[in-house]
Amino acid sequence: MATGRTHRPATRSRGIPEATVARLPLYLRALTALSERSVPTVSSEELAAAAGVNSAKLRKDFSYLGSYGTRGVGYDVEYLVYQISRELGLTQDWPVVIVGIGNLGAALANYGGFASRGFRVAALIDADPAMAGKPVAGIGVQHTDELEHIIESNGVSIGVIATPAGAAQQVCDRLVAAGVTSILNFAPTVLTVPDGVDVRKVDLSIELQILAFHEQRKAGEDGGPDGGAPTPATRAAAAAVTGDRKGPDGDVPAVMPA
Repeated sequence: MATGRTHRPATRSRGIPEATVARLPLYLRALTALSERSVPTVSSEELAAAAGVNSAKLRKDFSYLGSYGTRGVGYDVEYLVYQISRELGLTQDWPVVIVGIGNLGAALANYGGFASRGFRVAALIDADPAMAGKPVAGIGVQHTDELEHIIESNGVSIGVIATPAGAAQQVCDRLVAAGVTSILNFAPTVLTVPDGVDVRKVDLSIELQILAFHEQRKAGEDGGPDGGAPTPATRAAAAAVTGDRKGPDGDVPAVMPA
């Protein structure tokens, strides 16, 4: 997951590096799985393997939390779950609004992991008047005209943008003006926000393009099957990425819609 902009979070001032903060959810996910299996303790090596990091990095990360484990025993799983949850702010309720209830927004609304991780979907918002009142994941969709009132009445500080790229910046500006200070952006565009607002960007197409690069390298390909000349398929793929191909709405964006 890439970061749309860099901002110094509160944890940085407490001496926890941003890279460590980014790994804490990985540790929490691995620890939660251990807890569900009633595993009482875990070694740094076992936990590091489960989280996909090396054990030295894990021990360093945990030292920022003041947790060093017990030699010969390891780390107490339940205590670490609590400690990391508290550090990430997951021991309190975080109301979230999702703006843009298309296929992706609806899928996010139906994701059951929000509630179990301390996030409550307070409202679903869409610009289409025909969507107003329609239930998605048991929540009635509300029109964007109500956005500011919804944010104020629910005390929302986290917004999720799942709109088309062209609408994302305007939605972002309204969210920020209404008091939202953290945004998760699924729209295929880079958002501009003022200081004090954090943006995390999720772009599935970029991740797929990176995987395609590695697959091409593994296959030893450097172009088309004749050793260099691109095929019509590779030319079409390149056009889709660079924006050289026209579509019903004009140029195909450099990044596919999320």
